[in-house]
Amino acid sequence: MTTRILAVDDSPSMRRIMDHTLKSAGYEVILATDGDEALEFARRESVQLVLSDVYMARMDGISLVQQLRGLDAYRTVPIFLLTTESSADKKQQGKAAGANGWIVKPFDPERLLSVVAKVLS
Repeated sequence: MTTRILAVDDSPSMRRIMDHTLKSAGYEVILATDGDEALEFARRESVQLVLSDVYMARMDGISLVQQLRGLDAYRTVPIFLLTTESSADKKQQGKAAGANGWIVKPFDPERLLSVVAKVLS
């Protein structure tokens, strides 16, 4: 069974980078443009990992984490936030919402794959 990853970002270029990077490592990637779209998908399907931008229109990443943690199927799914924001306060908000970690953008594709492999092993 292929590992499914939900990648959420409002930037088309970031979605392309995540899609290409993750697919090149053999993961199945589901892309969403914002938290609302991601949550809609999550209510119908399951994934083994969620990667989400923090700042997005309609529903931001921290709100998405809170909503996902309220779904039985996503209570233990690893969720990582990706953002250019590196403040301790924002990281604490993400952790309080239920995020497992934080990846600062721009990220090195190899580093992303390393984190993903470690979390999924």
